Amino acid sequence: QKCTYLEIDQVERTHAVVLSRPAWLWGAEMGANEHGVCVGNEGVWTREPVGEDEALLGMDLVRLGLERGSSAREAVEVMAALLELHGQGGSCKEEPLPFVYHNTFLLADRTEAWVLETAGRYWAAQRIPEGSRNISNQLSIGSEIAAEHAELRHRARSQGWWSGHGDFSFAQAFSLPHQPARMEAAKARYRAGTQLLRRHAGHITAETFMDILRDKASGICVDSEGFCTTGSMVSVLPRDPALPCVHFFTATPDPSRSVFKPFVFVPGIKPAPQVTSPTFPDDPAKQVPRFQRAVDRRHELYRRHQAALEAAEQDREKGQKLLQTLRDLEQQGLEGMNALLGGKVSPSPEELADLFFDCVEAEMKFYT
Repeated sequence: QKCTYLEIDQVERTHAVVLSRPAWLWGAEMGANEHGVCVGNEGVWTREPVGEDEALLGMDLVRLGLERGSSAREAVEVMAALLELHGQGGSCKEEPLPFVYHNTFLLADRTEAWVLETAGRYWAAQRIPEGSRNISNQLSIGSEIAAEHAELRHRARSQGWWSGHGDFSFAQAFSLPHQPARMEAAKARYRAGTQLLRRHAGHITAETFMDILRDKASGICVDSEGFCTTGSMVSVLPRDPALPCVHFFTATPDPSRSVFKPFVFVPGIKPAPQVTSPTFPDDPAKQVPRFQRAVDRRHELYRRHQAALEAAEQDREKGQKLLQTLRDLEQQGLEGMNALLGGKVSPSPEELADLFFDCVEAEMKFYT
């Protein structure tokens, strides 16, 4: 099975997946599979050195976990085993200068959630039985470890990062003593995410998550200093297996100016070429040395979205009107989901198969 930089052994059967990914690589930043498993990742820097040697990317592990795991727990096991076998490394950015990091992952299914955090080939996993949990660009698992690399504590002790006595905290042992400047901003994002989730404890809805992802004051929604939140995803995973999971994707940057569109796994899903990036016969990401030239990977929705935003900058009133229209479109999707999960409507499998495509088409019309 070809990943971004490596080829690994394929398994007999893989699950259907929907992915939000940087177009140049094989893996994904986040996604879901047909069994209601969702995985997302964040980059972290730890005491373990980052490797420029090409191995698995954290984004490859996201996709592999989704393709091979029928539950969040199984996805954790798959990802941890592949990490130990192949390691993580290689540039995570489509630029000649390498940008390398380790990874922390958030995983959820209909019944439980997990956090999997890594430092090189070492890892620790925490099970979240209830409530809420968030991650940012930092290690966050303390002593609440449900599973770990067999040599994890030995490694920490041999390096002098843990005395071997008392509670073992993964974050304390493996975090850098002096964090890079970008990690300081990550701490603020992590704290803000925790507080925003606590504020809504007990009555969190899909809209709650969308609002949090759009929060600029906390830095969760990034649109400055050369960085921009490039894609966002919110999933609703009912405990009742008779009900479908509904996954909302923006497929465009900056969620505060994007539309979350619903996707449901059913047979015969209509492909959405409007959100599929172009391919290139001599792709600079696949040639060694890599990334020696730039190519335009924007898909059609991305192009139209950008053009509409630029026009809106010139005419504020028109921009406000467009934003309201987009919010109305999103609201229709949310109301449709509530009606579906509440048993008030029973759309045909064909309607659900066309759902995401139709929502993207509707959004495109508003941009022309």
